Amino acid sequence: MAEQAVAGSVAKGRSPAARAEAASTGQAGRVHPAHEARKAVLARAMRQNGVGARLQKTTTNLFRDRQEAPAKRLDVRSMNNVLAIDTERGLIDTEGMTPYDGLVDASLPHGLMPTVVPELRSITIGGALAGIGIESSSFRYGLVHETIESFDVLLADGEVVTCRADNEHSDLFFGFPNTFGTLGYALRTIVKGHPSKRYVKIEHRPVDDASAFGEALASACASDTFDFVEGEVFGPGRHYLSTGRFVDEAPYVSDYTFKQIYYRSIPNRLEDYLTARDFIWRWDTDWFWCSKATGAQNPLLRRLVFGPKRLNSRVYMRLLQLSSRYSLLERPYRLLGYRSESVIQDVPIPVEKLSVFLEWFHKEIGIAPVWCCPVRAYDPQHRYPLFPLEPGQLYVNVGFWDVLRRREDRPRAYYNRLIEAKVKELGGLKSLYSDAFYERAEFDRIYDRAAYDRLKARYDPNGRLKDIYDKCILGA
Repeated sequence: MAEQAVAGSVAKGRSPAARAEAASTGQAGRVHPAHEARKAVLARAMRQNGVGARLQKTTTNLFRDRQEAPAKRLDVRSMNNVLAIDTERGLIDTEGMTPYDGLVDASLPHGLMPTVVPELRSITIGGALAGIGIESSSFRYGLVHETIESFDVLLADGEVVTCRADNEHSDLFFGFPNTFGTLGYALRTIVKGHPSKRYVKIEHRPVDDASAFGEALASACASDTFDFVEGEVFGPGRHYLSTGRFVDEAPYVSDYTFKQIYYRSIPNRLEDYLTARDFIWRWDTDWFWCSKATGAQNPLLRRLVFGPKRLNSRVYMRLLQLSSRYSLLERPYRLLGYRSESVIQDVPIPVEKLSVFLEWFHKEIGIAPVWCCPVRAYDPQHRYPLFPLEPGQLYVNVGFWDVLRRREDRPRAYYNRLIEAKVKELGGLKSLYSDAFYERAEFDRIYDRAAYDRLKARYDPNGRLKDIYDKCILGA
């Protein structure tokens, strides 16, 4: 459509750095004529072609199989500009398709960074708001959607509404997270920031016992000493508590952007220093540890094929999509009689149950390493019905991402279903960015179907956008 072509053309040739340079200090929330023009184009396109539309964008971090079917595309690629850095109020005013590396590049020069920066630079602010975004500052600030002061949503009928905790669209403000574009699309967000310094000092502490590991995470989160808290599990009895804090000076600076691999340093260094920017993207260079599936951890391929410019989540995702389309990795295993199941999950578990989950996980699933990121609700008075964290409860988000290959003949999604059942048993939750297999009644109980239906009736009464169960579970 013509509007899509116009909307998308602005973004061509624009790097995150160029977008950052375009941002200036100023008041968050003021009128931006160029943004208003882009918004009007998308609103017209949505009114004309919004039924069943899918977003056309340059990046995705969803790991869900979906049914391939012809679909109209809403081109939102132009909505990737940082509009203002409000240093006085500590706010970042940005469009919804801006990737986090654009936000970081725009805000760090002003001594400011988003309060929660998801671990992959290709994640967009709108995607983290509509899904679930987390990082090692989440023990202090909560999930990404708890760091948003206000946001504008493009609804299915082309109307754009501004959502805040205290206005007439407060129901959508609290109900939008974890809906994955089934209620609308975030076009503009006002993101809370916090002061940053030039360097981050990291400390890694080994912990042998799983119960002691959970206690160590809880103790670190209760301290005022740290700006960042996370943990890594390399196998049974091999736990590491990793803490970080801003510092003004560093005796040295490590570099994990090319030859050295960050996660391999954890068992070998009790102390480390990174620039603030390199700390923020410490996991992106090797997709945590998942770059091994692309060959990027082979020293020869790393130097001659990838190089520093191709070691990032955007490249890995494109390679993964190409491999999935043509079964490049799985075909040889099938010929050898292996059956494969992708297990890509992030599951917040109450910290008191972490050791139980890890011990079960090592026995039944056996994936390693595992990422452990503490998180608690930032404001206990705020309730987000589609991803309900208990107020005051410290959770540990356990992230594990791999393919299990076994010769045994198992039912479809055998390991994923085991995990879903165990997470429910322990009072945890599961993010819906990857494959999920809940039966409809169980899904409705976990993710508050009644609240979702009320939002759907108000903001998409004609069902122009997909239903959340159909999209996230059935892969429609």
